[in-house]
Amino acid sequence: MSSRTKYTDEYSKIVVPELFFEEAERFAEAMLYNKCAIKEIQTKLEILNDELSLKTKRNPIESISSRLKQPKSIIGKLRRNNWPITVDSLEEHLNDVAGVRVICSFIEDIYSVADMFVKQDDINVLIRKDYIKNPKDNGYRSLHLIVEVPIFLSEKVLKRRVEVQIRTIAMDFWASLEHQVKYKKGIPDADRIVQELADCASVIAETDKKMQDIYHKIVTMEGRI
Repeated sequence: MSSRTKYTDEYSKIVVPELFFEEAERFAEAMLYNKCAIKEIQTKLEILNDELSLKTKRNPIESISSRLKQPKSIIGKLRRNNWPITVDSLEEHLNDVAGVRVICSFIEDIYSVADMFVKQDDINVLIRKDYIKNPKDNGYRSLHLIVEVPIFLSEKVLKRRVEVQIRTIAMDFWASLEHQVKYKKGIPDADRIVQELADCASVIAETDKKMQDIYHKIVTMEGRI
């Protein structure tokens, strides 16, 4: 089982929003720093996964992906919260401009990876939200961490916030489908679909637990042979 890393540079051909025009250089600089923070987090997780693969003979992390919030989404979130449309406001209020998503095989892997990750000396956990133990009303499950990480530049060291989401393959599949329903308008019987997704979330949670139990039985049998 190999770890796969995906990165999409959404800002390589950025068109700076009109409201950020006067701060275009600062905005581009802020996005660069967020991109650097993502790289720091990804590298830490990849190294951790490689080490665990050597020790445990398997990769607890299935894949790592990342994203930078698009300018339109940044402005939309600032407007919805009545915050100024400025770079200073972006850096003060938004925790999810830089995001890293980690997909694990089993629920227990989520917590073991998270615990080892946050114990690193230069990782500062600002917010931890456990939507696995306490799912959202719609059935959403994932472990969310808002962390602060240093980035080392030519003449200074800065700290930047990154949102890290850790979930299983099944949780990620459900979240992707729910996202489509949430942001697509005019879907017939939308309320019924939302309820069906909530029902599926419960089934998926139970399946995740059963798959973990089966894995432990396999490991136990291998130890007896």
